[in-house]
Amino acid sequence: MTALTQDFTDKLYATYESNSKHRSLENAVVHNGLLNSLKTRSSATENTPIFSIDLTKTPVTNQKASGRCWMFAALNTFRHKLIGTHQLEDVELSQAHTFFWDKYEKSNWFLEQIIATANQDLDSRKVKFLLDTPQQDGGQWDMVVALFEKYGVVPKVAYPESVSSSSSRDLNQYLNKLLRQDAQILRELAKSGADSQTIQNQKAILLQEIFNFLAVNLGLPPRTFDFAYRDKNDKFHKETNLTPQAFYQKYVAIKLDDYVSIINAPTADKPYGKSYTVELLGNVYGAKPVRYLNLDMERFKDLAIAQLQAGETVWFGCDVGQISDRKDGLMAMDTYDFTSGLEMKLSQDKAGRLDYSESLMTHAMVLTGVDLDDKGKPLKWKVENSWGDKVGNKGYFVASDAWMDEYTYQIVIKKAFLTAEEVKAYDEDPVLLAPWDPMGSLAK
Repeated sequence: MTALTQDFTDKLYATYESNSKHRSLENAVVHNGLLNSLKTRSSATENTPIFSIDLTKTPVTNQKASGRCWMFAALNTFRHKLIGTHQLEDVELSQAHTFFWDKYEKSNWFLEQIIATANQDLDSRKVKFLLDTPQQDGGQWDMVVALFEKYGVVPKVAYPESVSSSSSRDLNQYLNKLLRQDAQILRELAKSGADSQTIQNQKAILLQEIFNFLAVNLGLPPRTFDFAYRDKNDKFHKETNLTPQAFYQKYVAIKLDDYVSIINAPTADKPYGKSYTVELLGNVYGAKPVRYLNLDMERFKDLAIAQLQAGETVWFGCDVGQISDRKDGLMAMDTYDFTSGLEMKLSQDKAGRLDYSESLMTHAMVLTGVDLDDKGKPLKWKVENSWGDKVGNKGYFVASDAWMDEYTYQIVIKKAFLTAEEVKAYDEDPVLLAPWDPMGSLAK
């Protein structure tokens, strides 16, 4: 082991002070901040928001201070279809409705995992993993599918936002307090020798308290509701006494089983052409587990393009904070110039970033367009975000194709676009990944 000596530090001082470029950049960064000082003009001029395929121009949604992007992205893809099919000017589906049932189901999921691991020590890695975050806002495509299949969908007018859905920090803090307390109750009950029925009876009591807490914070979800609208021809439509499931079947009518999650994880432990799942990842107990098919990036993007060319938008997951400009809605590898100013080279590849915890999927959005060259290859992508219309181009972002290669990890694609070999690989028994694998990250 080697300690840092004063002589070594003096050499660092001397090297820094001898480089006038460093002193000039220091003045800029101190007064303007790191990224503003390194921002390039070329990245904006090379990634203008004009696309050869452009499917949507509807106003964007806003998840506000919550981690519900995965729900927003899924409901936005439904919204695109609903607007087109029923000739609407605009409509928004209730993210708060899906949020309520996700919190309810995640609570039950957590308690079931606590019961299943009751024979393990508190300091076991799995128990600690569960207790560190009993539940959170984030999720995955297959998790939102489980919610839609069980609870349906409602328009936002039937179940609007609340303070706790738009700003979920307090809700999460106190729900997790309840769940950790409940975990202790159930573990101690199991340790006392109680049988499984007694433990389940106690869990039912605890879930009533959780349900009450959620209903007070978010509002009691409707069992039935009325839906009225005027179409683009000003014709009035109204239906009464709809259930959330009936609304989904009539107004969304997307067969969720037709879609699969494709990932790009170029790490040595995840060969391409195989399916994967993640232990302890889920929300609805008893639903189909999360499953992905890992494909190389060229095929990954070809599938996304095929779906866009067919007129259908694409749910996708990425690491949105990497080399991106939130204000201008730009995600490009040359957004900031670290090399010229700082002589700092960020050369870690995608696999290395996954293996060394530098990157993983953090956010879900919707691909609504792509700009193709004369050979059909992508130059840049149009992205519908859920951060409101004050960022980007009225809420829409542009991702360069090179950025997509490096920081996009997941897309949801209709099975019809896959080859027979790919469908077979997806359907095979998946490789089980550890709960803390980066492919188990939740989009927020």
